[in-house]
Amino acid sequence: MGIDAAARAAAPEVEGAPAAVAWPSTGGAGESAAPRRRPRGVVMLVGGVLAAWGTLVAADVPLRREVLASGWREPIAMDAATDGRVYVAERRGRIRCWEPGGGTTREVGQLDVFTGPEDGILGMVLDPGFATNRWIYLYHSTPKVPENRLSRFGLTNGILDVGSQRVLLRIPTLVPKPNHSGGGLDFDGAGNLLLGVGDYTLAGNSDGFAPLDGRPGKELNDSRRTAGNTADWHGKILRIHPEPDGTYTIPQGNLFPAGTSRTLPEIYAMGVRNPFRLAVDRPTGRLFFGDVGPDAVAPDAKRGPAGFDEFNVTRSAGNFGWPFFSADNRAYVAFDFATRESGATFDPARPTNDSPNNTGLRDLPPARPALIWYPPGPSTRWPVLGGGARSAMAGPVFHAAAHLGSPLGWPARYDGAVVLWDWERSRLWAAWLDAADRLKRVERVAEDQAFNRPIAARFGRDGALYLVEWGSKWWDNTNAALVRVR
Repeated sequence: MGIDAAARAAAPEVEGAPAAVAWPSTGGAGESAAPRRRPRGVVMLVGGVLAAWGTLVAADVPLRREVLASGWREPIAMDAATDGRVYVAERRGRIRCWEPGGGTTREVGQLDVFTGPEDGILGMVLDPGFATNRWIYLYHSTPKVPENRLSRFGLTNGILDVGSQRVLLRIPTLVPKPNHSGGGLDFDGAGNLLLGVGDYTLAGNSDGFAPLDGRPGKELNDSRRTAGNTADWHGKILRIHPEPDGTYTIPQGNLFPAGTSRTLPEIYAMGVRNPFRLAVDRPTGRLFFGDVGPDAVAPDAKRGPAGFDEFNVTRSAGNFGWPFFSADNRAYVAFDFATRESGATFDPARPTNDSPNNTGLRDLPPARPALIWYPPGPSTRWPVLGGGARSAMAGPVFHAAAHLGSPLGWPARYDGAVVLWDWERSRLWAAWLDAADRLKRVERVAEDQAFNRPIAARFGRDGALYLVEWGSKWWDNTNAALVRVR
């Protein structure tokens, strides 16, 4: 099936399908590892040079899923080393390694973490020089201090050396815990490390719309204090340059120059809700990230748009709009939670943050629209995405030239494709961008394969896609697995 550009531009999303009803979170990995919706699941791919803008097709691609290891407890993050090993982190603190020779697994180490509502180990990436320095980076909670940490550890003889820890960033947390801790983690081609941090705002107290409650005592219901705040760590993608001594410097090109009043120089992208998974295509500098959206099943003239999940792409620092805008910059309406009266609609060209909880700049950078956005119900703009619950995440890019001759590599037609997925819908797509980073085409692949809530993904040196599957239940799944798609 196909949709040309003119028809697609005129087609509204179908919003309000019954399958999109959100279910209350019981905390834990269900919100950060599995943000707040009844299961289904989707994996997507973006890249390459193909035909017309807006074309969507359903494709039958001969890719298959094979289980490499199972029986793990809440595996949540992973990375693939250049020697073929795959390292996997479990949310509750254990690090494992899959060995490609005999297909065996071994324990690398155990990190002591707080495993309350949304925390534990949330992100993991190997240093670009891992083959020689054996450094691994983890984004994780800590049991005794209310903060999440971005830490570097070393491996000694293949075992995690907990004593080698160097803490690069400390992100404050609260008790009780709000929603959205984030956890996306990756390096760019210049050796800069990017970390996605959620907006740390209660998700269920705003009727499914933007959390804009400025009343005293309701601070955790106001994402303007975090995602819309230029002086707060939360609701951001941070970019730093790790140094060999365990410190970091600020790279050029972040959103605010160092020394700018009421800003953090580490901020690369602001205005994000829960960037749980992200990836950088190192050859092109494209940053892809998924952003999990709110739950409103239909728009409301007094509040704003229905809930959308987003896939975003950028090569430069920017503001992605939350909590003032969503999707293609659909604006929310200022709302008084005490009187239930509506105010003005926010302006994406000139967003302002007038929250009493804002400690940053009042005037914000212009908002940027998403690359792909999809509603609770079926999308008429991108029907190949289907309908149902949503939980958008983004993954790695496939480069065919790096895997020529590998019997496990993906077909060459996926060259340049970035893996995007939805934890809820468990399907695979491929999508392609043009040179200006505009979406050209999206197609479904591996539709005869049954995925089970994929939660992390990397391409290996062999050109196969390695996926960590969370499993079918919220907690303690017996069917969590490391799988390979080839």
